Amino acid sequence: MSQTGGESLGYLLHRLAAALRPRVAAQLGPLGLALPEFVCLRILAKRPGRTSADLARATNVSAQATNQVLLRLEAQGAVRRPPVAATGRSLPAELTDQGRDLLVRAEQAVAGVDELVLAGLSAVEQRQLRTLLVKAAAYYEHC
Repeated sequence: MSQTGGESLGYLLHRLAAALRPRVAAQLGPLGLALPEFVCLRILAKRPGRTSADLARATNVSAQATNQVLLRLEAQGAVRRPPVAATGRSLPAELTDQGRDLLVRAEQAVAGVDELVLAGLSAVEQRQLRTLLVKAAAYYEHC
């Protein structure tokens, strides 16, 4: 396959994720976070009140696994959920002040990994890549 576009998007994204995952994990570990917790914090920062089922759908992880992530974040004091559901069984989660601070520290910790991955691109190309990924993700989420 050619270097200029013959590879499938899934393959390219997998290669990039495979390169990022261990480096990001190494940066998050000292903060007491794994990648699933970091992703959960990011989602809840953008959309507070999501339930474990909502988060599971957003991350393609089982509801049970997502609930375990939320339990770990609650134990750290980063996330809070009401003890009893207002209606049904869903417990909406939100970040605590401690969770917001943890997210800021986590984002700072992984920023160096982002820089490393993007180092081969010009500043314009970096902005274009981010813009295109956001646009593609937003489109896909609404399909």
